[in-house]
Amino acid sequence: MAVWDDVVGQDRVTEQLSAAARDADALVTAAESAASGAAAVGGGSMTHAWLFTGPPGSGRADAARAFAAALQCVSPDKAVGGAPGCGFCDGCHTTLVGTHADVEIVRTDQLSIGVKETRDLVRRAQLSPAGGRWQVIVLEDADRLTEGAGNVLLKAVEEPAPRTVWLLCAPSLEDVLPTIRSRCRLLTLRTPPVAAVAEILARRDGIESELAARMARATQGHIGRARRLATDERARARRAAVLKLPLRVDDVGGCLKAAQELIDAAAEDAKQVAEEVDAKETEELRAALGAAAGTGSRLPRGTAGAMKELQDRQKRRSTRTQRDSLDLALVDLTGFYRDVLAMQLRSRVEIANADMQDALERVASASGPERTLRRIEAIIDCRRALDRNVAPLLAVEAMTMALRAS
Repeated sequence: MAVWDDVVGQDRVTEQLSAAARDADALVTAAESAASGAAAVGGGSMTHAWLFTGPPGSGRADAARAFAAALQCVSPDKAVGGAPGCGFCDGCHTTLVGTHADVEIVRTDQLSIGVKETRDLVRRAQLSPAGGRWQVIVLEDADRLTEGAGNVLLKAVEEPAPRTVWLLCAPSLEDVLPTIRSRCRLLTLRTPPVAAVAEILARRDGIESELAARMARATQGHIGRARRLATDERARARRAAVLKLPLRVDDVGGCLKAAQELIDAAAEDAKQVAEEVDAKETEELRAALGAAAGTGSRLPRGTAGAMKELQDRQKRRSTRTQRDSLDLALVDLTGFYRDVLAMQLRSRVEIANADMQDALERVASASGPERTLRRIEAIIDCRRALDRNVAPLLAVEAMTMALRAS
């Protein structure tokens, strides 16, 4: 299996990356033959900085990790077509599982990436590869760089070390500083076809075919979201509750109650993530600080600051998780009204929420396309308000009232 097999529905992008990996392999081979150790990037299809953009769920990070693996491929028998990226050699395998010494994969569970973390990355980027062919930095959340962090990164992208490659991921060009994106080669991914997402869920994750197809259709090709819904019954239950909201906004009381329940569901999602991660992180830190095993043991003197820092980080992660969960709920709600609009216009577009057929028909018959469009605009306005840090409950209450009044 080549490293590109999990990059779903992006044939044009994988062709470009495969060609670049082939040129990168030739550069390193030539440098090693000349015993110079330097493989200056330039010319051909290879460059030192890449920017992967595409809508949520398109697989930006998957494509970046696959490219990183191809750059580190050491197999004498290259993948089909002679390009690196066999998927089996030590370079490919360790990159894909996240243990390669020369591949740094950076993702954040915080609201932003600050200057300190970015400076650490830049220092690492100046190092020569320890054993691999390239020093590769995969920044999965380049859109979360603060302005100061972006300016720190700019210097490294402008003057990279000879065998360092930056792979940045962001939803769109506008999410990255113009000075950075102008120095990167752009790759734009598309939303994968629903059938392709269903196929990889069944093949890679062992999900039953019918469930995989239903979740891929429900999320309209969002790979990560489809996988979570297919593997987490609680996530499916929360989504089902969100999709019942349009039937519950008949009066002011119903609007306010629906808004509160939407906020509560997002908080529950954040709590679930915290339960899975926080306890383990806390226990690991206590052990690292020398505390005896057991919940009642006291921390050694002088270590309380480290525990406080962890607790603050966990709190920020919870805030982001809650915000992301709420945004996903709003995306699901937009999908519901999109299906309503398709019915009202008698479009041939496939209905995403086929399991909600009765509810869709009720809402579609009770209003016209213009009202449905105003409702979709109300949801978009709510998402924008949340981006501006409006109090979530106020933003959602305003939206549910608009869904009723529209």
